[in-house]
Amino acid sequence: MNDRFLKACRREPVDATPVWFMRQAGRYMAEYRAIRARHTLLEICRQPDLATQVTLQPVEKLEIDAAILFSDLLLPLAPMGIPFDFVKGEGPVIERPIRSVDDIQRLRSFEPREDLQHVLDTIRLVRRALEGNVPLIGFAGAPFTLASYAIEGGPSSHYGKTKALMYGEPEAWRQLCETFASVVSDFLTAQVEAGVQVVQVFDSWVGALNPDDYREFALPYTRTIVQSVANLGVPTILFGTGTATLLDTMREAGSDVIGADWRIPLDDAWERIGHDRAIQGNLDPTLLLGPVGRMLEEVDDVLFRAAGRPGHIFNLGHGILPETPVEHVQALAHYVHTRQ
Repeated sequence: MNDRFLKACRREPVDATPVWFMRQAGRYMAEYRAIRARHTLLEICRQPDLATQVTLQPVEKLEIDAAILFSDLLLPLAPMGIPFDFVKGEGPVIERPIRSVDDIQRLRSFEPREDLQHVLDTIRLVRRALEGNVPLIGFAGAPFTLASYAIEGGPSSHYGKTKALMYGEPEAWRQLCETFASVVSDFLTAQVEAGVQVVQVFDSWVGALNPDDYREFALPYTRTIVQSVANLGVPTILFGTGTATLLDTMREAGSDVIGADWRIPLDDAWERIGHDRAIQGNLDPTLLLGPVGRMLEEVDDVLFRAAGRPGHIFNLGHGILPETPVEHVQALAHYVHTRQ
């Protein structure tokens, strides 16, 4: 098996810098768009054969060192009693956003091996199809990000409703995040049992917090999740955007790898994280929209800042944008492997 990604997670020497991309399966690929023309996003997530096809598409087309499960971090919300759907042009929309302590108390815990069995079935199918080619990454959302979606009703630019509950009802916030931490811990455990070899915890929106608020309102619950998975013997990755001021505190969650976005130079980020952890990142996704030459210059800068130190996993600072030419992604992955 190509295990350079797993070795990098453990900060072991590798023969080439491993590379994979967040949202490497998605709308920039014609093969994915052909499936989406016939099925909604949730239909794909809920049908293991379709989710398996989409998971494998970038593995077949790109020179990457890991596959990531095609799913959505909001899937645990529905069995908890927070139904949602995806609206074209708007993204996820929560049908009944959390607005009160009573709403939080009505939330349900659930058994992921039953209510999210389709995700676990997809994992098993993908592992068989990969035949040991590259490792498979599983993932879930962190409590702050899940709570933000559930409270705001969808994406937000300022998270006003979320922070109002967080500051105004701290005990209710604690109950909500503890519930999410328990659900996500169980879900990731089930994913590992089904066959994922690495897990990534997406705290996509935690950059909305300052360091003190992160430590009080987010870190304890993320740490619970990371610790629950650490006992299973698989590497853990913690990722968020806008986290330059949080990186030194994020390490306290205990993950093996911490992702950095493009807003901070990679060497500065690694200094804040500490060289006893691996780092993932951190090319600006918009560079893939421009000239290939400029993109590769910036790749060289990221690799120069990594300085050949064991533990660097090349990725973007967030997901591949839908309008990205697939040829640019192919060129990027190949180029990273040739640079030492």
